[in-house]
Amino acid sequence: MAKKELKEEEVENTPLVNAEQEPTVESEVEEFEDDDDTDEDAVEDDSSEEDIDINSLKAAEDDFDWEKFESNQTTYSNKERQSLTDLYNNTLSSIAENEVVEGVIVSLTKREAVVNIGYKSDGVVNVNEFRYNPDLKPGDKVEVYVESQEDKSGQLILSHKKARALKSWDRVNKALEDSEIVKGFVKCRTKGGMIVDVFGIEAFLPGSQIDVKPIRDYDVYVGKTMEFKVVKINHEFKNVVVSHKALIEAELEVQKKEIISKLEKGQVLEGIVKNITTYGVFIDLGGVDGLIHITDLSWGRITHPEEIVKLDEKINVVILDFDDDKKRIALGLKQLTPHPWDTLDANLQVGDKVNGKVVVIADYGAFVEIAPGIEGLIHVSEMSWSQHLRSAQEFLHVGDDIEAVVLTLDREERKMSLGMKQLKPDPWDAIDTKYTIGSKHNATVRNFTNFGVFVEIEEGVDGLVHISDLSWTKKIKHPAEFTAVGAPMEVVVLEVDKDNRRLSLGHKQLEENPWDVFETIFSVDSVHEGTILEINDKNVTVALPYGVEAISILSHIVKEDGTPAKVDDKLDFKVIEFSKDAKKIFVSHTRTFEDVKKAADEADKKDKATSTKKAMKKVNDNIEKTTLGDVSALADLKSELKKAESKSEGKE
Repeated sequence: MAKKELKEEEVENTPLVNAEQEPTVESEVEEFEDDDDTDEDAVEDDSSEEDIDINSLKAAEDDFDWEKFESNQTTYSNKERQSLTDLYNNTLSSIAENEVVEGVIVSLTKREAVVNIGYKSDGVVNVNEFRYNPDLKPGDKVEVYVESQEDKSGQLILSHKKARALKSWDRVNKALEDSEIVKGFVKCRTKGGMIVDVFGIEAFLPGSQIDVKPIRDYDVYVGKTMEFKVVKINHEFKNVVVSHKALIEAELEVQKKEIISKLEKGQVLEGIVKNITTYGVFIDLGGVDGLIHITDLSWGRITHPEEIVKLDEKINVVILDFDDDKKRIALGLKQLTPHPWDTLDANLQVGDKVNGKVVVIADYGAFVEIAPGIEGLIHVSEMSWSQHLRSAQEFLHVGDDIEAVVLTLDREERKMSLGMKQLKPDPWDAIDTKYTIGSKHNATVRNFTNFGVFVEIEEGVDGLVHISDLSWTKKIKHPAEFTAVGAPMEVVVLEVDKDNRRLSLGHKQLEENPWDVFETIFSVDSVHEGTILEINDKNVTVALPYGVEAISILSHIVKEDGTPAKVDDKLDFKVIEFSKDAKKIFVSHTRTFEDVKKAADEADKKDKATSTKKAMKKVNDNIEKTTLGDVSALADLKSELKKAESKSEGKE
C-alpha cells in the first residue's frame, strides 16, 4: 500500500490537463483515497492501471514550465490555442441584436423564464409575456427578440412579446386564410366586448361573439386563455376581430341538425334557461333555441317569467309548435301539469262563497284568483249596489284578499263570474219604508247631465233631481251653475219606482212655492225696477226684486232716446205677461214710456175729434141758409157756358 500512495508534494506539482479531455488531479486523489478503504486484493488487481496514470503524471510534471505558470503566462502553444478557440466558437451561436431567434425554455419561475438561445449566456424573459400560453414548460421552443447581447450586468436581454409582434400580422392573416384556431389571452374588458392578446396583437372580441348564449358577467373571462377564430381584419386601421362563439357554433351545428330532425309536437325535452325577457323564456335545447311564452309558463297569472324560472336552470319542456323550417320552436312548461280546472272542487256551485286574490284590475272589473290557474271575474256592477258609473279601481286593488259569491260557473268553458255586493243586503228591498214620498234626506252629488243632477243618498240608492226642480226662481241652463260634483245636497223624495230602482227627487220643494205670492206682486202692467243680467240673440234676462228672473226681448229694452240698454243697466220694467204654471214673467222697458206717450196721443186725438165735430155742425147750418134765388142764378150761368162751347165746336 505504501508504494502505491502518492505524496502530497507530487500531487501538488502535477501539471494541469485539458478539463474536457482528462480528469482532474483532485478527482483522481479522491478516487484513490476512497479506494484505500477497500481490501488489498482489489487494489492489487488495479495496480497496472494506476502505474500507467502515475507515469503519465510524472512525465507531465517534468515537462511543465513552473516559471511561466507562476508569472501567469500561457502554457498553450499557438496550435493548441487555435484548436481550443475553434472548439469554443463552434459551440456558441452567432447572434445579432434586433433579430428574432429560436430558443428553448430552460427553467420557469413565477416571475421569469430562462431561455437558452445557444449564446454564451442564457436570457431571461418576463413570464407575463407567456400569459397566452399557460401550458408552457421547460423544453418548449419559443421565439425571442434579441434586444441586447449584454447589458451593464453582462446579461443577455430577450423579449418574447416583441418577437411575436414582428411576425404577428403574418400569423394573423394566415390564421384568417386557413380558418386556423388560435389561442389568445383575455386582457381586459372594453365597451361592447373584450380585448384579447393574439400573437402579441390586441384583437377585439365582441360580447356577442363570446358564447352562443348571452353573457351576463364579462369579468369572469378576464385573465383566461381561450381558443379563438379570426373572423375579420382591417388592414388600414390594423384592427383584428376574433370569435369564440364561431368555434362553439361549429360544434353545435351538428347537434342542431340531429335535434331538429327528431322534433315532434308533444315531445318532452330537457333544456337550459338561456335568456329571460318580459314576454317569455328562451330555452337551449342543445344547439337549438325555443321560446316559452309567458302565458305558457304557468296556469296561474304571473307578471314576469322570473317568478317561475331562473337563468341556467335545467327544466323539462314540451314542444307545442314549430314552423316548416323548424327555426321557430314554441315550447310549453305548464302543459306538463294538469289544468287546474280539471282539479276544481266538484262540490263548488253557484251561490257558494269563495276567497281569492285580486290579480288584475280593469275599468270594467277585476279578476280574482281563487286557486292557481282558476280565476273569476267580478264585474264593476257586482261590486256595489250603487247604480251610477264607477271604476273598479275605486273598490279593489291588485293583491287584495277578498271574499266573493259565485254567480255563474261554466266548467266546460272554464269561466266563472263572482259578486261582492251580494254579501250585503240590497237597500232597495226596504225602499218603500225608508224613502217614503215627501221624506227629506241628505245626498251627495255624483254626476251631471243636461237635464238634471244624479245624487247618491246611500250606497246603492241613487236618485235624479231634474233641472226644473232645483230652484223656484232662478232659470238654470245647466246643473253646474247650481252645484258641483261631490257637494252635499238636501233633497225631497217626489216619486219611487222600485221595479226600475229609480228615485225622483227635488230640491226646490224644500221651500214653499213663492209664485203664489209673486202673482199678486208682479201683476200685469205693474212697473218694477230691474237689472239686465244677460243679453243674447233672442232673449234678455232681467233680475227683478225678490230674486225673480224675468224675460224680455231686444226690442223691449230700447231706451226712450233710441239707444239699446246694456248688461248691468238698471231700468224700470213693466210686466206684460205673468204665467204662474210656467213660472215665467215677461217684461218690457220700452213699454214704460211708450204707453205713456200713447195715452197722451189718444187724449189729443180725442180733443181734436171734438173740435172737428163742432166745425161741421156750423158748416151744415150755413148750407141750410142758402136762398132759392142763388140757385136760379147758378142755372142761368150754366146755360150760357154750354152755348159758348157749342159755338166754338161749329167754327171748327
